[in-house]
Amino acid sequence: MFISTLLLLIGSITLYWLHSQYHLDVVLTPSKPSQNAPLISVCVPARNEARNIRRCVDALLAQDYPNFEIIILDDRSTDGTAKILAELSQTDDRLKVIHGNELPSGWAGKPHALMQASAVARGEWLCFVDADTFPAPNTLSAVYAKATETKADFFTIFTHQEMESFWERTILPLVLTALSVGFPPRKVNDPQSKVAIANGQFIFVKRNIYDALGGHAAVKASIAEDKDLAVVTKSAGYRLIVGDGSDFVRTRMYTSLPEMWEGWTKNIYLGLRDDPRLVVLGILGAFLALSAALLLPLWTGIGVYLMVTSPNQERIVILVTALLLWGSLLDWRVQANKAMDVPIWYAITAPLGAGVFALMMFASAFKVISGKGVVWKGRRYQR
Repeated sequence: MFISTLLLLIGSITLYWLHSQYHLDVVLTPSKPSQNAPLISVCVPARNEARNIRRCVDALLAQDYPNFEIIILDDRSTDGTAKILAELSQTDDRLKVIHGNELPSGWAGKPHALMQASAVARGEWLCFVDADTFPAPNTLSAVYAKATETKADFFTIFTHQEMESFWERTILPLVLTALSVGFPPRKVNDPQSKVAIANGQFIFVKRNIYDALGGHAAVKASIAEDKDLAVVTKSAGYRLIVGDGSDFVRTRMYTSLPEMWEGWTKNIYLGLRDDPRLVVLGILGAFLALSAALLLPLWTGIGVYLMVTSPNQERIVILVTALLLWGSLLDWRVQANKAMDVPIWYAITAPLGAGVFALMMFASAFKVISGKGVVWKGRRYQR
């Protein structure tokens, strides 16, 4: 009975803490296009993005901002990306398609692609957008207005994540919650804090600041170039701002469990590999997540079994405390799912999602310890 009560207390406090870190005080709002609009160069890296590139380009060309160019870097795609881009480039002279050079030694793919795109960009502001990201027509106007209002040198937004498959809706909401714990937005926006992160799906940066930092050459070996560029920016004393752009921009990251496994294992690996202490914490966190994923259903099952076989006061407490923690978990996840446009019944899949997330963390830690590295977009990256 004492153990059940203690677990309920610890679990409730943990759930409150995990779900109370996400405070985005900077929120994009609609804004009329600027009368004296500076040129914005939108740079999009595209490697094997045949599934997304047409939707992305169409969304960018529909912007109501009056002065922009779009530069697409086809990063040696082997699918139908180049063909689609060739077709699209005939439709609008604001769109320029560049075919990327072979990846040099010491460079990761995305920094190299964006370095090539930015080299031909002419804008006072650079806007880096992923090919799986789709802005509403008033996005550039809203982003420019908010970046100016907040006096940002480097402005980035969190986008609305489209989740349509079972595994996306089961795993991704938990991953996003974990990210908010690791990188609380208020700390990111606080110039006195060292916490820094950016969302590579949408980054908006002053050209002169970008050049002063050394551009993507400053993070050339990184496949978490967004986070690392944010760290470089903040460390240099420039103003880093992260905002909520979920009402303006949508992203479809991964559509299947294998894609999510590859993508998030890569991301977790990157977070662990540069600091041995984080590997230990990552393994500990994975054990805790896996234990929680197994413990709550097991605890409830034991409580039900004991009540059915031989009910008494102590066994009532065991079952009630388990159900109370289940209820608390479901309530938090229902709220989170509503905010992410995920059907609320997916709240019951939280233990399953936590279990898969834990296995991703174990796999990432193993890749760090073994030195095997990760494969991303057909390229292998190691230490």
